[in-house]
Amino acid sequence: MGRVSIKDIASKIGVSTATVSLVLNGKDKLGRVSEQLSKKIRETAKSMNYKPNGFAKALRSGRSETIGLVVADISNPFFAHLAFHIQEHADRYGYSVIITNTNESPKKMEKMVSILKYRQVDGFIIVPTENGSRCIEELHENKIPVVLLDRYFPEIPSDYVGVDNFHASMKATEHLLKLGCKKIALITYKTTLRHAQERRDGYVSALAGCDLYDSRLIKEVNHSTIVEDINRSVQELILGDNKIDGFFFTTNTISSIGLKKLKEMQINVPEDIKTVCFDKIESFDFSTIPFVQQPIPEMGKQAVDIVVDRIRNGNPSPVHIELKAELIV
Repeated sequence: MGRVSIKDIASKIGVSTATVSLVLNGKDKLGRVSEQLSKKIRETAKSMNYKPNGFAKALRSGRSETIGLVVADISNPFFAHLAFHIQEHADRYGYSVIITNTNESPKKMEKMVSILKYRQVDGFIIVPTENGSRCIEELHENKIPVVLLDRYFPEIPSDYVGVDNFHASMKATEHLLKLGCKKIALITYKTTLRHAQERRDGYVSALAGCDLYDSRLIKEVNHSTIVEDINRSVQELILGDNKIDGFFFTTNTISSIGLKKLKEMQINVPEDIKTVCFDKIESFDFSTIPFVQQPIPEMGKQAVDIVVDRIRNGNPSPVHIELKAELIV
């Protein structure tokens, strides 16, 4: 049997499709449908496994009760946990979440946003990619609610929820200094995205304040060749003349690959070299490696609260929320 329609229900009971539509849309009182008939229509719809047409409902109401979530890498535990908390909190508002992934590609980001627009989502929560600003601008131009998460473009006045990356990174670097490190290397992404720049700036600020900053100890890696780049960078830093005694890895993906390379080189952490990482990786449950913990549940909650408010109440001045991250040692 195909999809059950309002017409099928009306035919089985012997009433008009208009009457069935009124009841199933909660407007039976307006149409003066008796309580007995309303109950019969609902019971018949349930027994026939009737499912309302979401697209048709969206066209009638102007809302689909869905939020489009665009993340950079759903295989990354950080984004997976964010998606989980966003979905859980959105459900409390009665909203469903459609999750898509860009793999850090601006072209794929544009494609995912286009697909979600076709699905008539009411608003977006987006972790933008590098060079993805035009896509965000177009959403604003079309007056579609959008909240940027984890990353933002300073030139675009958009709602944003993230963490104070600068001070979190400065605190992480200061922790290595307190452990006695003098030659602290940074491995980070080669990107113009602001959150990555802030993490780099926090590291530089901490070292410059102690007159220990050395630009040669910063290694930038590309997302497309990340394993090769990190392996080469770690090896160059360990075997070079700088006598590295500390590493700051600026993402959990970089941490995971960097720590694996150190193990391959038979470098013991923290006995031979100290490390601190931005975000947790699963192996940390079995180690004592310090890491910066972002408030993921709160980030997801704030993003949902803002986008639902924009959907329901319009778009006043954008808000820029930076939450505090905690150093776990």
